[in-house]
Amino acid sequence: MNPHNKSASPMTALTRRLGSSGQPAIAFGADYNPEQWPEETWAEDVRLMREAGVNLVSVGIFSWARIEPREGTYVFDWLDRVIDLLHAHGIKVDLANATASPPPWFSHTYPQSLPVREDGVKISYGSRQAFAASSPEYRRAAAALTEQIANRYASHPAVVMWHIHNEYGCHNQPDYSDGAAAGFRGWLHRRYGNLEALNAAWGTAFWSQRYDSWDEIIPPRTSGTWVNPTQQLDFARYSSDELLECYMAEAAIIRRQSTHPLTTNFMGFNMGLHQPVDYWRWSQHMDIVSNDHYLRAEDSRSFQDLAMAADLTRGWAAGKPWLLMEHSTSAVNWQPRNIAKAPGEMLRNTLQHIARGADGTLFFQWRASKAGAEKFHSGMLPHTGTDTKIWREVCELGRTLQALGEVTGSVVGGPDGAVEVAILHDTDARWASELDSHPSVDASSLHETRRWHDAFYRRGITTDFCQSTDDLSQYKLVIAPMLYLLTDEGVRNLHRYVESGGSLVVTYFSGIADENDHIRLGSYPGAFSGLLGVHIEEFFPLPEAQSIELSRFGAGSIWTELGRPTVAEVLSTVAGGPVQGSPAVTRNTYGDGRSYYVSTSLQVEGMDELLQVLCADAGVSPMLADPAPGVEVVRRCKDEQTWTFFINHNDEDVRIPAAGHELLTSQDLQGTLHLKAGSVAVVRLPAAASEL
Repeated sequence: MNPHNKSASPMTALTRRLGSSGQPAIAFGADYNPEQWPEETWAEDVRLMREAGVNLVSVGIFSWARIEPREGTYVFDWLDRVIDLLHAHGIKVDLANATASPPPWFSHTYPQSLPVREDGVKISYGSRQAFAASSPEYRRAAAALTEQIANRYASHPAVVMWHIHNEYGCHNQPDYSDGAAAGFRGWLHRRYGNLEALNAAWGTAFWSQRYDSWDEIIPPRTSGTWVNPTQQLDFARYSSDELLECYMAEAAIIRRQSTHPLTTNFMGFNMGLHQPVDYWRWSQHMDIVSNDHYLRAEDSRSFQDLAMAADLTRGWAAGKPWLLMEHSTSAVNWQPRNIAKAPGEMLRNTLQHIARGADGTLFFQWRASKAGAEKFHSGMLPHTGTDTKIWREVCELGRTLQALGEVTGSVVGGPDGAVEVAILHDTDARWASELDSHPSVDASSLHETRRWHDAFYRRGITTDFCQSTDDLSQYKLVIAPMLYLLTDEGVRNLHRYVESGGSLVVTYFSGIADENDHIRLGSYPGAFSGLLGVHIEEFFPLPEAQSIELSRFGAGSIWTELGRPTVAEVLSTVAGGPVQGSPAVTRNTYGDGRSYYVSTSLQVEGMDELLQVLCADAGVSPMLADPAPGVEVVRRCKDEQTWTFFINHNDEDVRIPAAGHELLTSQDLQGTLHLKAGSVAVVRLPAAASEL
C-alpha cells in the first residue's frame, strides 16, 4: 500500500467542492434528520450549522416512511425544501437512498421479507433493518425507491455525494430464512460447482454429514451441538456477498444518473461483535471509504482503540483519504453505562481520525432526538441548546478544522511514503477464529491484534493494516497476530516477503487451517513451521486468568505450547508448568529476512521489551527519538509538505522537541512545542526538514 504515487481520490475531489475560493476544506457535519422536527426548526438548524462551520450533512438515511408513505406513492415536497434550504446556505448534501429501514407498511404487506434468527424465530419490524437481504420483495422496493431519489436529485447543486443504505448487516445479518437458504445454495453451487467438491471442502465425512442433493443444504441453523465449521464459515462469506449484491444493485441505479461519489458506512472492528461483512472485499466497490466509530466509554484506553480503527479504515482505503461518517459528540445510548465525554475529548477524538487519514468528520447526529430509541444519544446540537459544553466544543472544532484545510489530500506516512510496520487482519481468519470448539475461549484474534497495535502505539510507531495476500514489500516489519486461517496464496506471499528481506512476526494459533478451515497437518504452526524454524507438538492453553513466567519478556497468558526449535534461535522459553523449556519467542533467518514466533500472549511490559528487539533488528524507528508517554504523534505528507499531529492524552502539560508552523495557534515554533494537558497541535514543516 503506497498511496503517494496514486492520483487524487474522490475524497480529495469532494473536499475541493466543500471549500471556498478554490481551497479545499475538511468535511464537517452530521446526519441531519429534519423529518423528526417541525418545519419551523429547519431555519434555525441551518443558521446554527453555519455558525458551527458545518459544510456537509447526510440527509434521508432513515426517511423511507416519509418519502414513500404508501407503496408506490412518493412524497418529495418536504425533502425538496430541506435540500433547497441547505443549498441556499452553502451546505452540501450527502444524500441517502433511504433503504436502510423499510417502513411498517412494507413489512406488514410482505411478512416473508423479514429476517429469521438462527433458532428459527422470525424477527419482527418495529426497530430498523427489518428485512432479509435475500428477499426479492425488499430488493424490488429498494430499487424503486433508489430510482425515484436518484432521478429527482441527481442534478441538484447541493448534492455532492451518495450515501447508500446504512451500516449494512448491523441488525439483520446473518439471516437464516428460507430465502437465505435458497440464496446460500446458489452461492455454494457457484463456488464449488458440484457436490463432490463441496463435500470435500466441508469435510462431511465427519459425523455422517455427506450431502447427496443441493436441496439438502441449509444455513447453519441451531442444531443439537456444533454445526459444521466450514458450513458456518461459508455462510458468513455468503451473507457478506448477499448484502454486497444489494449495495451493488442500488449503486448501479445511482451511477446511471450521477457521477458523484458513492459510499456506505463501515463499522470498523466492531469490537466484541460479529462483523457482518468482509470490508476488504467491499472497499473495492466504494468511491469513498467511510467508517463509523464510537468509543467504548469504560475502556481506559479507548483512544488507542480509536487509533486502531482509524488505521484499519485507512487500510481499506488503500492509504488514500477516507471519511469518518459517524462518531459522537459525547455519550451514546446503547452501552451499559453511557458515559459523557470529558471536556476536550471530542476534539482529541476527531483529530486522531484526521491524523490517521480522514479528510472528513461527521457525527450522529445534528440535533439530539426528542423521541425514539436514540433520544439519549448526543448530537451536535444537544437537548439543552447552545449554552452548553457540547455546542461550544462543536464550534471550536469547526474553527479547528477550518485551520486544517491544507492537510486534505495528504496521506499518512513520512516523506518517503513509508509507514514501516503493517499488521495483518484477514476477514476470513477472523471469522474462522471466532467459530466454536476451539482450544481456548480466551484466544481472540481481535484482542491479540489490539495488544500488538497498542504496543506500537505506546512506542510512537504508526502501523498500517493489510491482508496476508497484499504486497508487503514496503514494510520493514509485519505482524501476523493469531492469523488462524490462511490461504495458500497468503502462505506463498508471506514466505516471499521474508525471503526478500522482510521481518515477519507470527503469534500463536496462526497458520493452523487452510481456506476451508481444514488443519494443515504435520506440525504446528502449519503454514509457518518451516518459515519459523520451529516444531510445535501440542497446544497447552492456560486456565482462565492464569499467567506463566518466561525466561525473558516477562510473563505469558492465555496460551502456551509444547514444542522445540528446529533451526530457530530461542530468545525466550517457558519457565514453568507442563511445557517448561518450550520456546516462547524465537527468531529465525529465512532467505534474506527474519521470522519470529511468539507462542503465548505477552503482557504489556514483555511486549514492550520484545518490540525493542524487533524494531532494532528491522531498523524501525518511532516518530520521536524519545516518545513522550501519553502523547500520540502521527505524520501526514503531501508533495514536499509534512504535517505532524501531536495529541496529548495526559492530564498534564508536556514539552516536545518540534520546529515549524503550528496551524491551530498560527505560531512558529523554534524547537520546542509546549502542549497543554488534553490539547492538540498540528505542525507544518517541509518534508526535507521532517526529522524531529
